[in-house]
Amino acid sequence: MHPWEASYPPECRWDTPIARGTLPGFLDAVATRFAEKSALEYRGHVLSYAQMRALSDRIAAGLMARGIGKGDCVALYLPNTPWHPLCFFAALRTGARVVHFSALDAKRELAHKARDSGATLLITTGFAALVSNAEWLRAEGAVRDVLLAPEARWGGEDAACDFPVVPEAEPPDSWPGITPDDLALLQYTGGTTGTPKGAMLSHGNLTAAVAIYRSWRDHTDLPEGTARVLVLLPLFHIFALTAVLLRQLAQGALCHLRVRFDASLWVEDVERLRITTFSGVPTMWIGISGVPGIEARDLSSLRQCSSGGAPMPQEVQGRVERMLKLRIGGGWGMTETCPAGTRIPPHGPIRAGIIGLPLPGIEMRIVALDEPTREMAVGDIGEIAIRGPNVFAGYWNRPDDNATAFADGWFLTGDTGWMDAQGYFTLVDRRKNMILSGGFNVYPAAIEQAIYEHPAVAECVVIGVPDAYRGQAAKAFCALKPGTQPFTLEDLRTFLADRVGKHEMPAALEIREGLPRSAAGKLLASALRDEEAQKLGRDEVARKPGRDEEAAKA
Repeated sequence: MHPWEASYPPECRWDTPIARGTLPGFLDAVATRFAEKSALEYRGHVLSYAQMRALSDRIAAGLMARGIGKGDCVALYLPNTPWHPLCFFAALRTGARVVHFSALDAKRELAHKARDSGATLLITTGFAALVSNAEWLRAEGAVRDVLLAPEARWGGEDAACDFPVVPEAEPPDSWPGITPDDLALLQYTGGTTGTPKGAMLSHGNLTAAVAIYRSWRDHTDLPEGTARVLVLLPLFHIFALTAVLLRQLAQGALCHLRVRFDASLWVEDVERLRITTFSGVPTMWIGISGVPGIEARDLSSLRQCSSGGAPMPQEVQGRVERMLKLRIGGGWGMTETCPAGTRIPPHGPIRAGIIGLPLPGIEMRIVALDEPTREMAVGDIGEIAIRGPNVFAGYWNRPDDNATAFADGWFLTGDTGWMDAQGYFTLVDRRKNMILSGGFNVYPAAIEQAIYEHPAVAECVVIGVPDAYRGQAAKAFCALKPGTQPFTLEDLRTFLADRVGKHEMPAALEIREGLPRSAAGKLLASALRDEEAQKLGRDEVARKPGRDEEAAKA
């Protein structure tokens, strides 16, 4: 028996059988079970489950008429409109694989993903920026064909372009055969730390992840077919795709799709639509808690709220929970795990960095940083390793990365953490984020947790920068709450005096209006590290003697 099983809620079992299937089979099942129930809402337009399947199947037939099928790769460059799930299921129905493009990707990154994935077709919608980039990709030869999924279908406007509209046709008598082991999705990850890598996620991986999420039961569960879900996390990100959209469709929920996050509009949607369920990232929760007069708004319909994508600072979590009068759920996962990993149960302990218990069917352990086959003792810090039916097979066209990504069949996550005697895992930091300062391991996440306690701080990121004495030292980047006064490095160090160790004290501070973030809203330490490296490079160049000085020395 695993140590975490004894800590499970009474409604839940770790050894619940986890079913694997195909995503077209998943769509067939939910469309049959919840046929007339509303599935998707966008701009006031509503599709039932039966309508969603029927339209998706017509698109699949249209794609097949254009020659799309097994061996092809369809790139989806789509925001949170009904076109995303419709085209996602349609492409998979043909036997093709899907690759997601992010709306925030730079052109160079889009071109890399298109060429690396082997994308033969790109589907986008009529937003001007997306149309412009899609035209550029076609002109560069990164993709051969582009189709337009028109915003006009839902009452919006489309930028001018010459792309053919996504085709529809009568579905055939039979569809191409697909197995759970077939590749469904190339989900790119790691673009902020180098060339993006495509995680190969099979139909079985993704359907297993949905089954894993559904197998977790606790007293916050809602009856099937009753959830009203606000979907603001981008569906081209694995968190929203699996943990929100597919998971909620599996339970007959109504998903309200929204393209952009605006904290004030979030409040209006919750009040007007009586939203029951919302998953966000910490930056969203920070924005929501800062809406003027939020304490007087009616958020009483909310029953299931969670945060993911990055650790939720304790101070922020406490503030949000007091505002909602509701415990914020959380957990941990990765693109490579679709992203099922852990869940914090409602009765679980509260401490900085806690990510909870492994979900049903998933095994986790802590291994030595220098010897990944050696399991660490309870309470010792090491690297988190994971295995389960949801864990990917490897990276697309990356044999060298795949050789080091696994040890004895366990995926090495790159996250450092520890497990307690009750089976609860606590995340310390990303291994690559760790700062080596004067012989000590310094974890930025611990410093960030302390900085978030400062009353003026809205957001913060801590990274390691070169230090002549210690080798590396911590530098803090902070964005402030409206109406608060900036503070100096010495002010911050005084505030942190009884909160962090001397070796953890920031040696530098930069106050900014905003901090860089990913498409999913996660703060990007990697972007700040890149900036610091570029600055260091410029400083090195500035210090080099010019030709005249060299000549004088000679």
